[in-house]
Amino acid sequence: MKNKIFLVAGDPNSINSEIIYKSWKKLNKTIKKNLFIIGNYNLISKQFRKLNISKRIFKQQKSILNVDSDELKIINIPLKFKDPFKVPEKDASKYVLQSLNLAHQLIIKKGGKGIVNCPIDKKLLNKSNKVIGVTEYLASKCNCKNSEVMMLHNKKMSVVPLTTHLRVKDISRNLTQEIILKKIITLNNFYKKLFKKKPYIGVLGLNPHNGEYQKNSEELLKIIPSISILKKKKLKIKGPLVADTTFINNFKIFDVIVGMYHDQVLIPFKTLFKFDAINITLGLDYIRVSPDHGPAIDLIGHNKANYESLNECIKFLHNLN
Repeated sequence: MKNKIFLVAGDPNSINSEIIYKSWKKLNKTIKKNLFIIGNYNLISKQFRKLNISKRIFKQQKSILNVDSDELKIINIPLKFKDPFKVPEKDASKYVLQSLNLAHQLIIKKGGKGIVNCPIDKKLLNKSNKVIGVTEYLASKCNCKNSEVMMLHNKKMSVVPLTTHLRVKDISRNLTQEIILKKIITLNNFYKKLFKKKPYIGVLGLNPHNGEYQKNSEELLKIIPSISILKKKKLKIKGPLVADTTFINNFKIFDVIVGMYHDQVLIPFKTLFKFDAINITLGLDYIRVSPDHGPAIDLIGHNKANYESLNECIKFLHNLN
């Protein structure tokens, strides 16, 4: 069971069936045998037909996962629908949450390499005014308190935002020294486990020009004291770096650049590398990865969806020791 990979089919109103099929075709037989897709059997079957994909899929019992088959195996999640690409939001939300919950249960109870989830519209996860993504949702399932880490990664570099899906006006009050310390320690520990290397971490300041180091700036009150503590803990770390120049060239000396908020690191990262990346959640009871793009509903049915990020996610988990 230790080699199993659970792939959550994700948002039903998306390109997910297309990228699952395109990625599956490129996988070797060993990976295919260990890959189990969590989704609705009828939905994926009908989406395949609409997309002119002539591929049989098999309904797999969740209690029997030692199947030596390299076919597309679906662990079924109930879902009622009329149009396979126009599932009502309420039903889609229930379906996505049940899929993530089952993936969490299976990896905890039966073990495996980890979870991959295909793209999901965040509104399907939110039952309140608080915006969360899969990172935060699975962190709550694992009872992680401010220690889960979202890392965008490719072979050239990685970036981590310390706060994720917050409105800009809420960043400063949510950026505490506790969060800075917990998340960077999690990053350091998990990076060493995953990549067998102690990372060199560059930490950005929050304000333009690091707030000119004014006495009431977040840099002086929170970021610099945190970096000092982390250096005493023998982390290889430098900062605060000036955010507007770091990504010109200086980023190349670091293994990971840590930013204070989502777009501070994701905008330059995606500008440099487009979608050549995977999204890894660190700090959970297991490794979770996902493609670095959204559901792309505008591409449904056009056979133009890029499967490469999903393919890299699956191969990344497969290659973990």
